[in-house]
Amino acid sequence: MKELIITDKQKYLDENYPFVGTPKLTDRLECIHCNSIFTVGDYKVYKIETGFEMICCPNAPECNGTLIDWIEIE
Repeated sequence: MKELIITDKQKYLDENYPFVGTPKLTDRLECIHCNSIFTVGDYKVYKIETGFEMICCPNAPECNGTLIDWIEIE
């Protein structure tokens, strides 16, 4: 797994976010894997051996949460 450096994070998110309602980089969410509250713009991208790129928790690789594990803060 190799971390990719994304220069235009909003554009990358807009083009690769798989759900309706792409969050803004300034939005704050919580990762259910590590229970951290973070700013979306701090996300990381990793490319796995198959070439697939994963949008991950800012605490990756210590946390294995991806964008599917992000929830709104209550």
